[in-house]
Amino acid sequence: PGFSGTMCVESGGPEPGVGCAGRGIITSINLLEQLGAYEQSNELDYAFYDVLGDVVCGGFAMPIREGKAEEIYIVCSGEMMALSRILQISITLAAARAC
Repeated sequence: PGFSGTMCVESGGPEPGVGCAGRGIITSINLLEQLGAYEQSNELDYAFYDVLGDVVCGGFAMPIREGKAEEIYIVCSGEMMALSRILQISITLAAARAC
């Protein structure tokens, strides 16, 4: 445990150009599940997933797709490309919740 009992895990994907970073996210979350990180006995208050906005493959959306995200907060810079991408992500999230 870290400061004030905080539990923290950080993971990343392969080197650029070697493989799919989304696959790294899927592998990381699956490993955390196998190790019991999400079990009630751990009394987690929050689980944060910092995912990239430039979704290249489906792995980045895994926390959302598999119901691991109850609330979603989107933070970005004020640049037009970032705002455009956030709009697309927001539309996709709204459509997914409507299903």
